[in-house]
Amino acid sequence: MSSTNSTHAARSHARGQAAVAEMRVPATPVGVGEVTWAEAIPPGSYATKVLGRGSRLRLADPDGGACAHLLMFRADASWERLNVADTMKVPWQAYLGAGHPLLSDQGRVLATIVADTSGRHDTICGMTAAGRAQMLLGVHKHGMDVRDIAPSVSFFKGVRVSSDGALTFTGSAGAGTTVDLLVHLPVVVVLVNTPHPLDPAPALTDLDVVAWRADDELTVPVSKEPEYLRALFNTESTWAAEALK
Repeated sequence: MSSTNSTHAARSHARGQAAVAEMRVPATPVGVGEVTWAEAIPPGSYATKVLGRGSRLRLADPDGGACAHLLMFRADASWERLNVADTMKVPWQAYLGAGHPLLSDQGRVLATIVADTSGRHDTICGMTAAGRAQMLLGVHKHGMDVRDIAPSVSFFKGVRVSSDGALTFTGSAGAGTTVDLLVHLPVVVVLVNTPHPLDPAPALTDLDVVAWRADDELTVPVSKEPEYLRALFNTESTWAAEALK
C-alpha cells in the first residue's frame, strides 16, 4: 500500500509524482476556451484538482486500457461529496451515459455527463485495495483521510448486471473514447487510474484529463427528466444562496 508516513516513503512518493509531471500533456481540444487542467495519469497513479463551477472536464482513454475511478467533493464544504447510491437511484438508472447526473449526498448535482463515446462504465464495484491506496494519497492533499473514501464511479471499464444478479465485466470500448462532465458546483476532483476489480487481465494505459471553462453551458439543462430538474433546482438554489453571503 502506498504511504507517506516515513521519510523514505515520502521521498519515493514525491519522486514518483515528479516523474508523472514530466510525462506528456494531453492535447487541448479544438475550439475550447481557457484550459485549467491538462494531465496524463499513467497506470497506477492518481491526480487531483479543484475545479470551479462551469468547468468542463474531459476524461479520455487514448489507448483503450485506462480505468478512471472518480471521487468528487464540494470544494467549499468537503463533507458533501459524490454519492454513488443516489447517482444510481435518483435517475432510476445504474448505467452511466450522457445526461446522467453525478449526485451528492445532499441531492445536488456536482456534475453532469454531457458527452460519452465509451458507454463502458461502472457504479457498482468500486476500487481495488491498490486503488483505494492511491485515492487516499489524493484526498490527503485536501485535508481528508481514509474516512472520506466513499464508493467511487469508474469510467472506461464496464459492468452489466444479468437477470439473476450476476455481474459481467464488459471491459473497454476501445481506444480513443472520451467522457465529458459539466461541473455545477466548485469541486475537488480525485482521479485514480488503477485496474477494475473484475478485470481478469488488466493491462492499464494512460488516462488523459483536460478541463476548461464552459460557463455558458450551465444555462440550459442537460436533461428534462423531473428527477434531474429537481436536483438541479437544489443545486442552483444553493449556489444562489452562497452568492448572497
